[in-house]
Amino acid sequence: MTYNITDKGYYGEFGGAYIPEMLYPNVEELRQNYLKIMAEPSFKEEFDQLLKDYVGRPSPLYLAKRLSEKYNTKIYLKREDLNHTGAHKINNTIGQILMAQRLGKKRIIAETGAGQHGVATATVCALMGLECIVYMGEIDIARQAPNVARMKMLGATVVPALSGSRTLKDATNEAIRDWINNPVNTHYIIGSVVGPHPYPDMVARFQAVVSEEMQWQLQEKEGKTTPDYVIACVGGGSNAAGAFYHYLENTDVKLIAVEAAGKGIHTGESAATSALGKEGIIHGSKTLLMQTDDGQITEPYSISAGLDYPGVGPMHAHLYKTGRAEFISITDDQAMNAGLELSKLEGIIPAIESSHAFAILKEKNFKKDDVVVINLSGRGDKDLQNYIDYFKL
Repeated sequence: MTYNITDKGYYGEFGGAYIPEMLYPNVEELRQNYLKIMAEPSFKEEFDQLLKDYVGRPSPLYLAKRLSEKYNTKIYLKREDLNHTGAHKINNTIGQILMAQRLGKKRIIAETGAGQHGVATATVCALMGLECIVYMGEIDIARQAPNVARMKMLGATVVPALSGSRTLKDATNEAIRDWINNPVNTHYIIGSVVGPHPYPDMVARFQAVVSEEMQWQLQEKEGKTTPDYVIACVGGGSNAAGAFYHYLENTDVKLIAVEAAGKGIHTGESAATSALGKEGIIHGSKTLLMQTDDGQITEPYSISAGLDYPGVGPMHAHLYKTGRAEFISITDDQAMNAGLELSKLEGIIPAIESSHAFAILKEKNFKKDDVVVINLSGRGDKDLQNYIDYFKL
């Protein structure tokens, strides 16, 4: 059993490239070149240099003493919130902008939910002087106003998606339409481990820097490269893919993927794909997907804009199906309270997406000498209004 991608672009039975004919040349160009380009010494050197000097990597692995005391186990936080732009998303956009340059693309499009990927894309476009168009659901534009302002300051054009649920899924649909209409000069920077092959694999490889650093950081702190648990929130799943990547084949490391149960798994207002999803095709890949009996995609809901997606990436569908990762769904209320607890115990205000991962601490009993790494995928600045409204601050 392997948990990595096959040559054909599948994780087990999930993945592939189910795309309209019009997109085939774009996706094929990328598929034929992405591994070659990533293997070039000049690419690697530029990528690593930018991660170090521009993003501020390595991100620290921080022993959360007060949190550890409370839950009677050893809890480390992988501090992706300390990256430039405030989340893990920048790891992938740096990689993809370098890829786009080498493929001769002059125009960049992206989709965004919470706005973190949009900001990260606008950031690298400003850095490299490329045109940037970001599609964002109208509802997300309203609830993530600070990120919209940041994108505009960085020179991006933010286009509202006005169809469907007016959230991430619809923004993705609009971005794909744009790409079909502008195939030659445009590169689509997908922000998660979703979409047609090679995107899930390419994004996972760029995010793998997270678990790569974890290994030597744990060696320094614990005298071993492997934790007992790695925990990460999953919407599409890029931060989890990065945190799990170097541990996928090592079954001694337990992986926990945390999804958004919204108002409760069976309330009809949820984004708990593993619990509710069936096999289907969304945005170019076969994966687990929330859908009606006749295959229409059902609208997801989560208080966090970044987990508000009706599917998961094919890697995660495979990890769920094979039992390699444990999937747990956390409600809005559990997540918000976990975010507040981290703020008060450690002086770190997490993104609401990341708060879902911290809510696991109340759900599972870890042993005293377990080494538990939680991927703190983003900081909470963008969510301050949500926190204010929720807790009446």
